[in-house]
Amino acid sequence: MRKELKQEIVQALAEQIKSYGNFYIADTADLSVEKVTNIRRKCFEQGIEIQVVKNTLIKKALLEAGVDSEELFGVLKGASTMMFSETGNAPAKLIKQLRKEGDKPVLKAAYIQETAFVGDNQLEALVTLKSKEELVADVIALLQSPAKNVISALQSGGNTISGLVKALEERG
Repeated sequence: MRKELKQEIVQALAEQIKSYGNFYIADTADLSVEKVTNIRRKCFEQGIEIQVVKNTLIKKALLEAGVDSEELFGVLKGASTMMFSETGNAPAKLIKQLRKEGDKPVLKAAYIQETAFVGDNQLEALVTLKSKEELVADVIALLQSPAKNVISALQSGGNTISGLVKALEERG
């Protein structure tokens, strides 16, 4: 592969790493063409971008994107497939679903909102991660509950206050 082509691949990967903010590195080696095609189809259906990339190019792209994590560099051995997603837990859910059919893909590492998760044993933790949208919805629900209580108390108390003011006017 020409040096210019490698540099273009590194630049493109670095841009994806920066724009998505979430990526997974998985091992899909020794899978049949049929299984790899199935994985690619499921990724497409769920809005996950998937690429098989050489480890040296992944490392250069990580450095280019400002991800300087020795933990991630340590997993760059053997065949590596990168999965990019807007939702941090979507690739983990897909990997878990695919593992019901076989022993691959194996999670090497994940990088979610500037946090590295290394090893296949992190899969369950990644599946249960809430997306940004889910967290925002939880916060809004928590904030609305006390506000609703205050509003209902003010509305019911408003009648009492206005009655009190009228009684004072009549006296005066």
